[in-house]
Amino acid sequence: MNRASWVIVAVLGFCVAFVPPPLCRAQNQSSAIEPAPSEISQRMQELEKQVSDLRSELAALKQNDSMASNTKTPTPTEVPQSNLVTTAPATTSPTPAMSIASLLGPTSVSGFVDTYYNYNSNQPSSRTNGFRSFDVASNQFALNLVELVVDKTPDPANSRTGYHIALGFGQAINAVNGSDPGGLGFDQYLKEAYFSYLAPVGKGLQIDAGKFVTPHGAEVIETKDDWNYSRDLLFSYAIPYFHYGLRAKYAFNDKYSVTGFVVNGWNNIVENNTGKTYGASFGWNPTKKVGFIQNYMAGPEQTNDNSNWRQLWDTVITYSPTSKLSFTVNGDYGRGDHPILATSPTLIFGPKPVFWTGVAAYVKYALNDKYTVVSRYEYYDDHDGFTTGTPQHFNGITGTFQRMIASHIMSRLEFRRDMSNLPTFVKGNGLPVTAQNTMTAGVVFMFDSREAR
Repeated sequence: MNRASWVIVAVLGFCVAFVPPPLCRAQNQSSAIEPAPSEISQRMQELEKQVSDLRSELAALKQNDSMASNTKTPTPTEVPQSNLVTTAPATTSPTPAMSIASLLGPTSVSGFVDTYYNYNSNQPSSRTNGFRSFDVASNQFALNLVELVVDKTPDPANSRTGYHIALGFGQAINAVNGSDPGGLGFDQYLKEAYFSYLAPVGKGLQIDAGKFVTPHGAEVIETKDDWNYSRDLLFSYAIPYFHYGLRAKYAFNDKYSVTGFVVNGWNNIVENNTGKTYGASFGWNPTKKVGFIQNYMAGPEQTNDNSNWRQLWDTVITYSPTSKLSFTVNGDYGRGDHPILATSPTLIFGPKPVFWTGVAAYVKYALNDKYTVVSRYEYYDDHDGFTTGTPQHFNGITGTFQRMIASHIMSRLEFRRDMSNLPTFVKGNGLPVTAQNTMTAGVVFMFDSREAR
């Protein structure tokens, strides 16, 4: 019997005890003294009040019982918040594991491992591809580049100072640092290393001091940031890889930006003369689909000579009509160095400066999030043989198929054909030919501590 039933029985008992039936009252009327009318009226009012209170209490009890019967008993995994307070001793929640991102704070660590297999149809006995800078090894597995980057971007809200250090190992870093007059010395494995300061000028003027990659060209050293796996001839011969000195960058808004720099020269930490090389970059993004960058630099680059200045004009135009389709055009023109005719007793230079020029065009189409196809055409004219060693001009076509195996693993399959107007490619044991066909399969594994934040 529930609580509501007990209340009903109590009410009935109360009525029986205090309100006798009319028959009993009539039988004892003669022996009982009839109370006064005012007393009866007062007692009836009290009884009515008590019955009314009991009815209200009974209705409330019924409502509570009904709500209790319709409430789902919480399971151990569905305990209401109000039931979490208990007299049992509180248990200490386990301390969350400390992530790399929380340990590093504003400093990030990133990098990649880039390896490939290359096949050359000419089957050169040296097992090297002609006129390539990074993917040199042919008919074998090879390591292009292993890179580790430690970076702290200057931030006006927290710290206006920052730094960027990039270390590398592999054929790519050998090619980048191999042109330094000091050879593969103390900077053999150093791709970049500079200190940054964000000066409180306008929206922020960032000043970098140290070694940094060149702003010229449409391609970069890292395979993962290029559209093709191999680098074009313009990247290998028309422009420098890096500089050492000072650089200042300022963005007026999301459309206009300028960069100026004063450096030792092309691809050298140790200066080869007493002059300096000066450069500037202008960036313009008229819309979100169009980008334009114009670079220029000039300075003396010949050893122990400050009179002959080398100049370089570099233009990069990008256009992305849709989120899947993109176009890029890159043009270069360089001139200024004079050929050395004699070195004794003093340097004697030729009467006319050398020059070189080239253009490359790219088309990229993303089939979906995993698959992308890219085609590239390039033309390079080394008019005086200053950069390649032989006066010649090249034509090249490249097709690349990219597949993202996972979020951190990129694979690329590439076919490339290079053609020269002269027989400068090696076939077999040394027979010169005018063309070279290569097939390359590359895999890049990437990581970045910032993705854990």
